[in-house]
Amino acid sequence: MASIKDVAAEAGVSVATVSRVLNDHPSVSTDARTRVLAAVKTLGYRPNAVARSLRTDQTRTLGLVISDVMNPYFTELARSVEEEARALGYSVIIGNADERPDLQDHHVRTLLDRRIDGLLVSPTDGGSPGMLDAARAGTPMVFVDRWIPGLDVPVVRADGRAAIRDLVAHLHGLGHRRLAIIAGPAATTTGSERVEAFREAMAEYGLPLPDAYIGQGDFQAESGRRATERFLALSEPPEVVFAADNLMALGALDAIRARGMRVPEDIALAAFDDIPWFVHTDPPITAIAQPTGELGRAAVRALVDRIEGRPPQTVTLPARLVVRASCGEVTATERSNP
Repeated sequence: MASIKDVAAEAGVSVATVSRVLNDHPSVSTDARTRVLAAVKTLGYRPNAVARSLRTDQTRTLGLVISDVMNPYFTELARSVEEEARALGYSVIIGNADERPDLQDHHVRTLLDRRIDGLLVSPTDGGSPGMLDAARAGTPMVFVDRWIPGLDVPVVRADGRAAIRDLVAHLHGLGHRRLAIIAGPAATTTGSERVEAFREAMAEYGLPLPDAYIGQGDFQAESGRRATERFLALSEPPEVVFAADNLMALGALDAIRARGMRVPEDIALAAFDDIPWFVHTDPPITAIAQPTGELGRAAVRALVDRIEGRPPQTVTLPARLVVRASCGEVTATERSNP
């Protein structure tokens, strides 16, 4: 493997000149820069990233702490983050918090110990100690999808309120009146925001939302299953179950099928966080889609702006309702006889 001395010898310059070219120092002549870059290409030289980080105090590395790597939404988010970071010359180290504040803090500490240049986080709660310490210490940071109110940290997220209202209007138009929701954790902004938006939309259409029709979930499939079992055990069960994320929707579907019930003939099902396999269920699931790829890319750009001294932007993108067939939009007969 070629060394920096080999590059200097090939280009006919000093090692110091090669170093200045590689660090884009302005005090190098055009001729010397051209010869050094040609030698780098000829020899296939790759600078030592660790050594360079010690000189520049930058590692060109970002940390990403996501709430749950098993959630297809966060998997897609992580992929878009990695792609955008790579395009901007950064690498990404990912930590999976598994919806646990203690794991979130573990990953934050570990990433900071590795001298990352900045941190992207989808917080698991309203502010774990390590997360709050990192933010208050001035660590370059951007919240993505979820955020912690009161912290001066840019946020890149989707606004689902209009889409939830569209969903309630859609269900009302189909004749549904008894609507239940499986809410996410109240300690997360997305958990509290989605149930609040659902409650507001229900009130707008004059629909009651009794406490029995609000199930408390944790963005995991098992909590969706348990909440749906409680709904189905009621003397007057809901006509629709709206799960506030895709994994809880999967749990709800399991509970419905375990009772030998059919969607949508016996009960309708809708979800927040559309994912590709929703089109392959029978019936395909009506869902609210977030612009996940755009969120990931925008979050990286905001963080790189902050790292490189430019003012970062808080970004809010709209979610949208994707109508399929799980709420009675298409009857079973029509599905089998297109």
